[in-house]
Amino acid sequence: MSGNKYCFAIDRGGTFTDVLCICPGGKVRTMKLLSEDPERYSDAPREGIRRLLKEETGEDLAASGLVDTSKIGWVRMGTTVATNALLERKGDPVVLVVNSGFRDLLYIGNQARPKIFDLNIRKPANLYQSVVEVDCRIVPEQKERCQLDHSWKVLGGVAGTKYLEVQPVDEEAVRTSLSAARDQGVSSVAVVLAHSYACPEHELRVGAIARELGFSHVTLSHQAMPMCRVVARGYTGCAEAYLTPHVDRYLASFKSGFDKQLEGVDVLFMQSDGGLTNMENFRGARAILSGPAGGVVGYALTGARETELPLIGFDMGGTSTDVSRYAGSYEHVIESTTAGVTIQAPQLDINTVAAGGGSRLFFRSGIFVVGPESAGSHPGPACYKKGGPLTVTDANLILGRILPQYFPKIFGPKENEPLDHEIARSKFLELQAEINAHLKASGDGRVLSIEEVALGFIRVANETMCRPIRALTQSRGLDTANHVLSCFGGAGGQHACAIAKNLGIAKVVVHKYAGILSAYGMALADVVQELQEPSGLEFSDANGQQLKERLDSLSQQCHATLADQGFRQIELEPFLHLRYEGTDGALMCAPAGVKKTGSSPLLAAYGDFHATFLERYRTEFGFVLQNRKIIVDDIRIRGLGKNETPPEAQVQSSKDGKATAEGTTLIHFDEGSFDAPIYLTKNLLAGHKIAGPAVLIDQLSTIVVEPECNVLVTPYGDLIIDVKTGGKHGINAELDPVHLSIFSHRFMSIAEQMGRVLQRTSISTNIKERLDFSCALFGPDGGLVSNAPHIPVHLGAMQETVQYQLKVRGDSLKNGDVILANHPSAGGSHLPDLTVITPVFYESHPRPVFFVASRGHHADIGGITPGSMPPHSTSLAQEGAAFKSFLIVENGLFQEQQIIERLTTPTAAKGAVGTRNLSDNLSDLKAQIAANHKGIQLVAELIDSYGLDVVQAYMSHIQKNAELAVRDMLRQIGRETLERTGSTVLQATEFMDDGSPIALKVTIDAEKGSALCDFTGSGVEVWGNCNAPRAITLSALIYCLRCMVGHDVPLNQGCLAPIQVIIPKNSILDPSEGAAVVGGNVQTSQRIVDTVLKAFGVCAASQGCMNNITIGDETWGYYETVAGGAGAGPGWHGAGGVHTHMTNTRITDPEILELRYPMILKRFCLRTDQSGGRGQFNGGEGVERDLLFRKPVTLSVLTERRTLQPYGLAGGGPGKSGRNLVVKRDGRVVALAGKTCIDVEAGDTFAMKTPGGGGFGLGGDSSKSGDAEKDSSKRFVERGTVFNYLQAQESA
Repeated sequence: MSGNKYCFAIDRGGTFTDVLCICPGGKVRTMKLLSEDPERYSDAPREGIRRLLKEETGEDLAASGLVDTSKIGWVRMGTTVATNALLERKGDPVVLVVNSGFRDLLYIGNQARPKIFDLNIRKPANLYQSVVEVDCRIVPEQKERCQLDHSWKVLGGVAGTKYLEVQPVDEEAVRTSLSAARDQGVSSVAVVLAHSYACPEHELRVGAIARELGFSHVTLSHQAMPMCRVVARGYTGCAEAYLTPHVDRYLASFKSGFDKQLEGVDVLFMQSDGGLTNMENFRGARAILSGPAGGVVGYALTGARETELPLIGFDMGGTSTDVSRYAGSYEHVIESTTAGVTIQAPQLDINTVAAGGGSRLFFRSGIFVVGPESAGSHPGPACYKKGGPLTVTDANLILGRILPQYFPKIFGPKENEPLDHEIARSKFLELQAEINAHLKASGDGRVLSIEEVALGFIRVANETMCRPIRALTQSRGLDTANHVLSCFGGAGGQHACAIAKNLGIAKVVVHKYAGILSAYGMALADVVQELQEPSGLEFSDANGQQLKERLDSLSQQCHATLADQGFRQIELEPFLHLRYEGTDGALMCAPAGVKKTGSSPLLAAYGDFHATFLERYRTEFGFVLQNRKIIVDDIRIRGLGKNETPPEAQVQSSKDGKATAEGTTLIHFDEGSFDAPIYLTKNLLAGHKIAGPAVLIDQLSTIVVEPECNVLVTPYGDLIIDVKTGGKHGINAELDPVHLSIFSHRFMSIAEQMGRVLQRTSISTNIKERLDFSCALFGPDGGLVSNAPHIPVHLGAMQETVQYQLKVRGDSLKNGDVILANHPSAGGSHLPDLTVITPVFYESHPRPVFFVASRGHHADIGGITPGSMPPHSTSLAQEGAAFKSFLIVENGLFQEQQIIERLTTPTAAKGAVGTRNLSDNLSDLKAQIAANHKGIQLVAELIDSYGLDVVQAYMSHIQKNAELAVRDMLRQIGRETLERTGSTVLQATEFMDDGSPIALKVTIDAEKGSALCDFTGSGVEVWGNCNAPRAITLSALIYCLRCMVGHDVPLNQGCLAPIQVIIPKNSILDPSEGAAVVGGNVQTSQRIVDTVLKAFGVCAASQGCMNNITIGDETWGYYETVAGGAGAGPGWHGAGGVHTHMTNTRITDPEILELRYPMILKRFCLRTDQSGGRGQFNGGEGVERDLLFRKPVTLSVLTERRTLQPYGLAGGGPGKSGRNLVVKRDGRVVALAGKTCIDVEAGDTFAMKTPGGGGFGLGGDSSKSGDAEKDSSKRFVERGTVFNYLQAQESA
């Protein structure tokens, strides 16, 4: 950096732009201005530079009238321009080029719906405007398995792999189709062809044609990110094509306001991975986390000098909060989902949650609720004087934690007024009256003051922000308390002490530039050059030389690129993306530091990747696999051009450690109200000590120091806050609406952390990768308290299992016992779902004080077919091993021999065998036991903090609150039904394909908010497997109730308390003990939901099926469920190509499918025959899915709605039923029944059409169906590994 020039680091956020200027001589200036203020300036970053130049030099413009660049050394910036374009879908029109048969591949995606309880399924809007299908296809060779008679050309792929060219590119057709798109004004194209990451020949040819035709932006998916999985790579390529032209226009606009277009100025932009890149290389798909990444770099590089403990970054802004972790190195993820778009690119693991200063405050059914809705920057909080709602910011203002006199006057309609305390107070008075009226009506004699109400919402907001921090640490086996909280962002300082106290964290670090730390991070960051290529090689000594050569080549390219940019100090970081063969859990691994001479070339040159992989795998998953090959998915080099920004200057030292207060202010805390001193941080010196309570003000943020917290100013002017932790919370067992919300979060967090331990320590694909499990917490009576994450078919079902054990075993349960159950008569769903239950004893209490349980889907437990899900079973014995109440652990000892004997002994059914995968069964059962143990530890911590009586009381309070929410809903539905029909009796009957009825009569008491749900009249038990255990019906009811409530409520036994359920014995909904049930879990459950929603008149039927497909032979097996159409409702079209109701299973990526199994996916798209019912609002389309078999296999299908159609509602038409066909290799077409098992030959194709959804209402535009809906009003989006995990769990 030239000594006489001004250097600028800028974070252009959604609301504010932060500018930090390093002046000649080392002086630092900061500025914050609105990101959008078109009446005053066209570009906020440029305006910030201009103002600071004017203030420092007296001159800002060159002779050209543009900003003078002669005094600018460098500009480093992070910007939300790409993020906002993605959120608001304001990128450039894109034409997407895909293989023929896959036009809807990116619309369907992984087929899971975004929000599991939304009947109006809103899928993210497409990034492309139109699609061109290209007649070309490449597939893996699979020489040892493929038995097709073909003469396809062999093509070479990466790392010696071979592919077959099934069909070459039809170049003339490509030209014709792309010319038509170009003539419509589209100038950006994304080419996404299957297996192009490894064999890019077809993509390169199509890309060349597109450039010849004059497309200005051509993105090839294998160049955007050369990684396997065509859907995620396709999203990445599409995002690149969609966003990069938009980013380029912004960059051109930014440069245009500077003299000579910033020529001679070093301009760098922050990427999502925390590294800077030249403005010319700043691409859309790598810019999504541009702003937040700067904050991570800022706290990592400055916080590490204050402590050796790992840091948790806590960046609280206006609409959301970013949480991350730094333990000596940046934590990167290679794939993450933002705004419904999965992007494959190195990204910092930044977890965004819906809790910020603008999060809205609600009081619902007796519980305090914060967010996730946000007031945004416009209208903003109520105190902004623009007609906004009550928010967290308003609560802080009422409590004295925000002082308007120290805030800039930028509020009101003309943005020239101060924060308005009176507006916030008047709205809180209205909310206070509502809350106190509820307390009075419920018999609670307390009257809450306005400050107590505001404080309650702050506590709830704090707990909301604690949950992702616990998930980020405890889920990895880390102790949350063994961290330091690094607080930054405009609103973080008001909450940091309280959050640290809640988490048991004893130290908070607040940098002197905390209010603009993201901008300061830009100044500290290195320039990064990344190169990556796919591999596919086995990690072995034999391949060591080849791996070394590829790393050498990428290293040389990275070094040359950075050297050309003038960097003298360059560091290269090598990575291998490793996974065990047959698994999806790939880990990006840097080598261990020790290089061994005389060893393999790779080890000697780069270090021990194997040791890193084993250590990380054991840390992430709790074990390593023996005698399993390790595969190198990708090879990556991260080159760093090291930053040469001068170090921070130290501040002047204090002589006596006593700081001078500017005055005092009244602040309200949990401990009471205090006259707290006010300090200006600009006046603080190194060594100053301040005891809480106190308020520290700088020009960019406010820091609230809570009672019993102490502040020390460091030599660099940063703040270290010591927080008093531990001690028991002084609350009693009486119901308090604030603590009701807090305990709801804590109970859910316990169930979530149990799930993370189960996922981490399990071994099977079903549990570890598909996340087909559920964990739950139960009260001493076996009643469900919290169930998370939510798999609909598990909701409430485990409660029946726990209560069965109480009934059977009574007082015989002992400390150290663990019970295994899966039998339908003991509350089971179907036999592969094994439930492990642990009774929990506390101190000297003779009976269990609560229970924890985990239910996981085991891939095989014996029976007559692999996978233990035979489509033609007629008895339970044919479906595998059954347990009613088996002590899997007794007196603390795992009963290994006994469980092995039970699992390996075939049932009495003809053709049945024992489990086909005993080792996975045992490993997963031990993982379930470990998950329960984690739950016990976490509840014990809760009891230690609050006392057993309080914890058990709030278990009951949470259940009663769920009951209250359902009663409120039933009262409303009862009144509406009475007004509409003159009666409060609702009835519906649906029929299974075999004619079995599911009948429901609902009688609502609108006064009491209760209902009688009577299934009398439902069909008798069937000779087949579509019998649904009683627990399935209860789960379906809880699911429907939660959907109809329309907002988050605790999902527990309280949901069913207002409802009396009558289910006839020996019926299809409560079969006899030996009846087959595997289809009841996956098919009848869907039809129960249809019946309930039909009775309540909520929406039309969805596909009513999970479309279960099992394929395999004696050596391998594959299982999938396939999406269909969703039902339309009042005001919305049904979504197409999506899973509905009781399932949300993700589907295997086409490239993974074709690499691992002897099949070719010929078609996967929406149906084109108007399968969605017509109406004012149309039902969603089903899908077409065609699988070509490359060798003889056994095909099993377990499907419904192949005869009867999904109903329409309110005059809407029905959706079309599905079809199962086999197209023989000689061209014959054979129709299959809905439930069958057949042997197919090499060359045969299974062609399935799944049902569409029903339509709603008469008339209307029948041409539109299942369209994705935009929601650009929400300027916040959840992201990060915690969010991705929960999304994956909800799509199990």
